[in-house]
Amino acid sequence: MTHPTRVTLGLAAALAAVPLMLAAALPPPDKIPAAGGDISIQPINHATLQIVHASHVITIDPVAAAGTFAGLAAPTLILVTDIHGDHLDPATVARLKTPATKIVAPAQAAARLEGAVVMANGETKTIDGVTIEAVPMYNVTRGPSPGQLFHDKGRGNGYVLTIGGKRIYIAGDTEGVPEMRALKNIDVAFIPMNLPYTMPPAEAAEAVKAFAPKIVYPYHYRGSNLDEFANALKGTGIDVRVRDWYAK
Repeated sequence: MTHPTRVTLGLAAALAAVPLMLAAALPPPDKIPAAGGDISIQPINHATLQIVHASHVITIDPVAAAGTFAGLAAPTLILVTDIHGDHLDPATVARLKTPATKIVAPAQAAARLEGAVVMANGETKTIDGVTIEAVPMYNVTRGPSPGQLFHDKGRGNGYVLTIGGKRIYIAGDTEGVPEMRALKNIDVAFIPMNLPYTMPPAEAAEAVKAFAPKIVYPYHYRGSNLDEFANALKGTGIDVRVRDWYAK
């Protein structure tokens, strides 16, 4: 007969190991040198990522996915880009936030999030020492039917964050719109590429060439040919970093 105490201890040990096992499924974070210490870039899943610098823990578009947040620090700031379910998950935001967490979202998303700070396209705010610029993200040509677009201009936000002396651009769901192409002095960019909702890799590469970030990460890329994106940027001096946003 197995001793009950040993069973309890064995179960406790197994449960304690679960967060570590789940966290290990994520790819390792990248480190980017910055003022005040490295910026850590942690891919999580699809459109979700975490950026850490000093005391700032910034989680972008947290949505439910089993185990993806295990072992990660609680966010001091949550950014939401749009109302679609792969970007906005009120239950997950509520689960991850602490009493000190600030939440930033466009108006339609903020209406579903308790205590969110609303930002509109073109606005700039400084929240807990992080400067946040809201950049338009939208479709120009692609939509579910004639006369409709998947993402209307003004509804969602991309964001440019300034932390550690670096400017980091999270594009959200967008085509290579003029506002993206006009960006200046971007150190790190996260660019989507999936059809039919955003743009194909070749179009994404052309948009990236226009504003020339120092580093670019393809994200929100399920089903896309990332080699096509990387090859199109060869010789530009842009550091293309392909990471696994769909790690198991």
